[in-house]
Amino acid sequence: MEKRNYLFAALILMIAVIFTSCGTDEGVETQLTAEIASETKSPPTEATVPETTILVAAAASLEYCMKDELIPMFEELNPGIKVEGTYDSSGKLQTQIEEGADADVFVSAAMKQMEELDEAGLIEAGTIVELLENKIVLITPVDSTLTLNGFEDILNAEMIAIGDPESVPAGQYAKEALEYLDLWEEVSKKASLGSNVTEVLNWVGQGSADAGIVYATDAAVSEDVVVVASAPDESVSKIIYPAGIVSATTKEDAARLFIDFLQTEDASKVFARYGFTPIN
Repeated sequence: MEKRNYLFAALILMIAVIFTSCGTDEGVETQLTAEIASETKSPPTEATVPETTILVAAAASLEYCMKDELIPMFEELNPGIKVEGTYDSSGKLQTQIEEGADADVFVSAAMKQMEELDEAGLIEAGTIVELLENKIVLITPVDSTLTLNGFEDILNAEMIAIGDPESVPAGQYAKEALEYLDLWEEVSKKASLGSNVTEVLNWVGQGSADAGIVYATDAAVSEDVVVVASAPDESVSKIIYPAGIVSATTKEDAARLFIDFLQTEDASKVFARYGFTPIN
């Protein structure tokens, strides 16, 4: 009897060991399966951030430095933001913004256009910054034989190219300087009015005009013209380039980043190379 009881107890113990072992193996197998699944499962991918594109409406005199250097620099620093630029006279850009053109940032060549947009509620409140200063200069074709030693000699030219004072800030400044010198009435009789400062620069560079008045920065990037004089400081208002965010934008954060970038030391160095004086 005792032997039978012993055998029965041993059998029970063996069965318990077997079940315990199976349970342990099952647990290990479950753990290994989970680890393998974890290793072979495709890693989660980051959500794709939609690429943002902002449109900058900038004065024609800013085209070269914006396209060639500043926009590429900004895009490299902000990979998720693309910048497209449209360049023309500040007056034309103002009109386009007033008519609902798609623009996020406006950079004008004069305070007048920016202030008028601001008064109309078309510039986001508190976003206008005075960015740059410029000067106007008298230019002739590089091979000109005219004797022009100063703005006072401009009447020696037969054809004079000037931006249209009604819409082109460079033309407004030119008119202001020439009125101060009491020359505007006579100059206007010889004037060919350009739709933006780049057009004026090209007319003089190609020899279509004997002389012209443009920004110092425009003359600096052309090999076809020579600067013969700068406008007397007392003859013209300080030429300020402001930047502001268009109130209709739906990309204010990106627009603000761009304006902040234009005020950085690196951007200021680029502006200075193109003849502008950064306002810091």
